[in-house]
Amino acid sequence: MKKLIILIICLIPINTFAISASSSIAMDLDNGRVLYGYNIDEKRLIASTTKILTALIAIEKGDLNKKVTVSDIIYESYGSSLYIEVGEELTLKDLLYGLLLRSGNDAALVIAKEISGSEEEFVYLMNEYAHNLEMNNTIFYNPHGLEEANGLGNTSTARDMAKLTKYAMENSTFREIFKTKKYTVKTNYKTYVWHNKNKLLNEDYITGGKTGFTELARRTLVSTGSKKNMNLVVVTLNDPNDWVDHKSIYKNIYNNYKSYELINKKNFKVDNETYYKNSTLYVKNNYNMTLTKKELNKVRLNINLMKLEDYADDDIVGYVEVILDDVIYHKEPVHIKKNKEEKLSIWQRIKRWLW
Repeated sequence: MKKLIILIICLIPINTFAISASSSIAMDLDNGRVLYGYNIDEKRLIASTTKILTALIAIEKGDLNKKVTVSDIIYESYGSSLYIEVGEELTLKDLLYGLLLRSGNDAALVIAKEISGSEEEFVYLMNEYAHNLEMNNTIFYNPHGLEEANGLGNTSTARDMAKLTKYAMENSTFREIFKTKKYTVKTNYKTYVWHNKNKLLNEDYITGGKTGFTELARRTLVSTGSKKNMNLVVVTLNDPNDWVDHKSIYKNIYNNYKSYELINKKNFKVDNETYYKNSTLYVKNNYNMTLTKKELNKVRLNINLMKLEDYADDDIVGYVEVILDDVIYHKEPVHIKKNKEEKLSIWQRIKRWLW
């Protein structure tokens, strides 16, 4: 009997999913839903993944085509570097490529001074961004990610870094730099050819990433991927096997989830709606959501309409809410269009008047 039980157990398929990271997360880039997570709110040092925010601020606040002259602030830099020189001229955009592809700490300091006038003012801006993005367990001390002389270092969580990357990926310039494998720039001193340190870019579904390492933080990695209309960000902190772990996380999700169309703009209608019976209600966008089959059966579409007495064509009169487990993941505006009045014959008008 015991042998039979052992044989049955051995025949049951076991889906093993072991990750080496102290903290890890996979988040849906389209709606912020956590699809996988381990210690996602545990505070940890984040090393050079810091530069995601440094780059984003520079893109949003700076003039990317402006020529920047390298100052002696680079003498405060150590660790990974572009090895740019005092007096060298690069555009801000060039510096951003060096920042994200080669993780240049010298570039981070030059960018901070260019945007805010000083590193201190730039760090203030970084923490302001973190607050506005509700990165509630995050604090920044510098724009590069190295630990300070007093031992303090930029600290965040897997969830917060996923939130940051989700926001950054909404910016087309950031997306373009984030996915670049090779960049060549010619300055007034020399020509550089920078290759991205992110080896995951060799995978066809990877759309970007940023590496990080310090002795205290150990290996940190943020990557983004897109496959079969499923768009993800994966973050691992303190992970000695990060390249393999990221691929495992993507594989697990792509094998177990699917992108389902929940709202179709061509087939949209509101059943039993009488208030706007003389008008057409419509939505402008389709909406897909990454779900398991089990989750698909639990999704609810809730249509909330306002009863407006006066409205014009294309006004918003309500929303379609996509709800899973009592959480609203998407709100699609419902628009209205007044139907054209029928052209009636005289006889039809008389009948309508009489009746």
